[in-house]
Amino acid sequence: MDAGTRANAPAATPFRRLGMLAAGLLLLGGAIYGWHAAGAAGPAADRLAEVLAEDICIVRPGAPFPGAVHPYDPASGLQMLAARPVPALARCAVCGMYPARHPQWAAQVIVASGDAWFFDSPVDMLLFIADSSRFTNGQGAGEIAARYVTDYAGGGWVPAAQAWFVHGSTAKGPMRGPDLPAFAKRKDAETFARARGGEVFAFDALDVQIAELLRYGHGHHGHSMPAPAAGEAG
Repeated sequence: MDAGTRANAPAATPFRRLGMLAAGLLLLGGAIYGWHAAGAAGPAADRLAEVLAEDICIVRPGAPFPGAVHPYDPASGLQMLAARPVPALARCAVCGMYPARHPQWAAQVIVASGDAWFFDSPVDMLLFIADSSRFTNGQGAGEIAARYVTDYAGGGWVPAAQAWFVHGSTAKGPMRGPDLPAFAKRKDAETFARARGGEVFAFDALDVQIAELLRYGHGHHGHSMPAPAAGEAG
């Protein structure tokens, strides 16, 4: 090595290190993109789910999240249309959150095939029911055979058609915005409304317009979910 080469060698080393760092970042970015494009399926998704913060929602409308749909398991001992426990890694098909982390708010829909879809709150369930194809890449979930919500008073699952909902209360749902706490007994819903405000509604009195106002009319987690495009159903 001549004198000129030796003089330039120390200066070249930092640039080589920067180049190696840039290459490493590119490889990492490619791996992350590949995970996202593949839907984060398999063990990698399980490991990621374990470290995600409890209140993170990931908005990716137009396709179901990995873990959003759960086929019926005859070995469970449950009837096909009976309410099921929320799997720990189940994802809300609307917002991507983990309903098992919010047991007072969780809801579920079971379709005729036996597939179950879980939601972090009644609002997201209503949005899904109104237009499931919007959250399943245009395929739809199939004919809905059963709908359940969680009794906010601690009574477990209750058929949505038999539940009472409080609209307009100060209660914040899992997405840190207004929601629809559900109750198995009307008197519990009325007691809650007196304490926290709002009005009591039967399930049949709720519609997608109420759900859209609650969800899209308020920011959550520092951003807002995209509202339906003009003329788009649900």
